[in-house]
Amino acid sequence: MITDMTEGKPFGILWRFTVPMLISVMFQQLYNIVDSVVAGKFVGVNALAAVGASYPITMIFMAVATGLNIGCSVVISLYFGAKEYEQMKSAVSTSLLTVLGISVFLTILGLILGRPLMTLLKTPEDIFGDSALYLNIYICGLIFLFMYNICTGVFTALGDSKTPLYFLIASSIGNIILDLVFVICFHMGVGGVAWATFLAQGVSSILAFFTLQKRLKSVGSREYRRFSSTMLKKIMEVAVPSILQQSFISVGNLFVQGLINSYGSAVVAGYSAGMKINTFAITSFTTLGNGVSSFTAQNMGARKPDRISKGFRAGTVMVLSVAVPVFLLFFFAGQPIVQLFMSEGGERAAEVGVEFLRITSPFYAVISLKLIADGILRGAGAMKAFMIATFSDLILRVILAFVLSGVWGETGIWLSWPVGWVIGTSLSVGFYISGIWKKQNLIA
Repeated sequence: MITDMTEGKPFGILWRFTVPMLISVMFQQLYNIVDSVVAGKFVGVNALAAVGASYPITMIFMAVATGLNIGCSVVISLYFGAKEYEQMKSAVSTSLLTVLGISVFLTILGLILGRPLMTLLKTPEDIFGDSALYLNIYICGLIFLFMYNICTGVFTALGDSKTPLYFLIASSIGNIILDLVFVICFHMGVGGVAWATFLAQGVSSILAFFTLQKRLKSVGSREYRRFSSTMLKKIMEVAVPSILQQSFISVGNLFVQGLINSYGSAVVAGYSAGMKINTFAITSFTTLGNGVSSFTAQNMGARKPDRISKGFRAGTVMVLSVAVPVFLLFFFAGQPIVQLFMSEGGERAAEVGVEFLRITSPFYAVISLKLIADGILRGAGAMKAFMIATFSDLILRVILAFVLSGVWGETGIWLSWPVGWVIGTSLSVGFYISGIWKKQNLIA
């Protein structure tokens, strides 16, 4: 269902819009977690480490997909809010064609550079083979990853957060079943985990694409351009900074992963488990921020900036209502949660995962507030401010990981997260309060 977010009470609209998005991303993260749980429980701790070692590289591709999703979603939301439906459809068509080309290019590039990157990261020899296998299968499915993300972005831009939820539920259930069948019944090991994700994501992306085409036909409009270089430029004004932000984070994680790899397979496995759980939380907060971004873009397109301040307050209440319970769960029940990933002999890895969660989770309220402020900045097109806040966080976090690890070992790496989050949040909220976002006009 398409939703106009330029009318009605912002608090109620955002709750109804973002709750399905939140459930969607929880299901998406669930099957990512299940991949690691199945690998760790039914194959072994080294298999968990193998999946985890390839994770920072896979996140580079996810960063590009997410950045494109954001860029397309913001521009489409602006035109939808302004009731310029021909321009909106042109933005959708241009986005789909662009994403198709980029995904093919990155698939070729990834297959060429995957193993050299893993060597550069000093991936331990005992997990290198399995990690490379997982990565190659993942890369072959990039076209599905990109297509699904762009379709989800379009649905979200049109105020429809329920349709992606239905696809995610089906995809998650399918992925979990295939994980268990391929690993337990067919003994396919790490390869089975990767193929399960490939197939589930592939079916989901194809169904999402055809559903989107049907949905767009219901929006009346005159003829529109299937590909517009002018529209691509507008999309890239938002997408490129978002891709850079997401990629910068992923590249930073590559440096950190290389540092972590030097501590051996047990620490890699523990970090992999802790990071998967942490990503579940951060992605949930990010999703709420993306909802605020779509709300902001629609209202900026409708020339109703006063509603955006109310959206910020509503978004803050929403994200804190999620962040605080998640912190309490991870901090006090981290041990049994991390233990889900471990088989016999995984005691050292479990200790690492629990320590990571207990250091980072108390700061979830801080980073969640940043993500809501980021949603306003991005939705309004204030990308310079958005990038400054994000890059400051990441640069400081990577530098501190290397500095503090020299004093406290792997514990020093985990301590770098809270410091970076505090700095980044101060900048993002400061830019929001300054009102710089009110001066943007992306569709002029």
